[in-house]
Amino acid sequence: MDSLTPASAVAAPPAIPDQPRVWKFWGTVLWGLFIFAAMFLGQVAVIVYFVLRQGGPFDVAEAIRVVGSGLTISLSVILGLPAVLLATWIAIRPTRISFTEYLALRWTSWRNFFIGVAALAILVGGWDLLSRALGRELTPGFMGDVLKSAQADGALWLLVIAFCVAAPMWEEIFSRGFLYRGWSESKLGVAGAIFLSSLAWTSLHLQYDWFFFGEVFSIGVLLGYLRYRTNSTWLTIVLHGINNLAATIQTFWLAGSS
Repeated sequence: MDSLTPASAVAAPPAIPDQPRVWKFWGTVLWGLFIFAAMFLGQVAVIVYFVLRQGGPFDVAEAIRVVGSGLTISLSVILGLPAVLLATWIAIRPTRISFTEYLALRWTSWRNFFIGVAALAILVGGWDLLSRALGRELTPGFMGDVLKSAQADGALWLLVIAFCVAAPMWEEIFSRGFLYRGWSESKLGVAGAIFLSSLAWTSLHLQYDWFFFGEVFSIGVLLGYLRYRTNSTWLTIVLHGINNLAATIQTFWLAGSS
């Protein structure tokens, strides 16, 4: 009887659904460039708007002043957040993994939080002591200028939001979230992913000199290690924000006392 059964009547094997996957090394690199481009365009859009808003013939000196103003920088940094969120969502969607799961957007224990705060304080304090020993300034000089400009524009509160909320969120989602996740599951492994994502994050801070480059990179390595140990990007976002807030207060205090 089986030999007389039409082929069409034989039940087809169930289709195997697409399995969730994580972008490995090159997928993370290419999508990372896409996310970076989105961030760059989002920030440049604000700069272009303020430059064109001046009207009249193009004045290079005035354009430089506008680009360097506290208000322009604040809005530029803030607009980088939705640009990175959208681009990252687009990059993660084909993996069939949820946005929050892919980026480890989960909280950790308060014990891990206080350990992270203590480790960050020791690291940054060590760099401050080294800076004093070398006779260097504790904060980058341009930061004081940006704070004064924002204060003159009545946008100091906006600058604090930009530096202490928006920037930590999109920088951590990009580096310790997206880049670390893909690279840590590639042949690079955890150590390679921490190193390379920290290097990529440091490259976002081209406004600094070699000394502050070293400090930023070391902070990136610490945050990358905490991301690995706690599996929480929210922890690194909060610690990053605390670090930026402390640096902003320190810069404002030094600028006011000079």
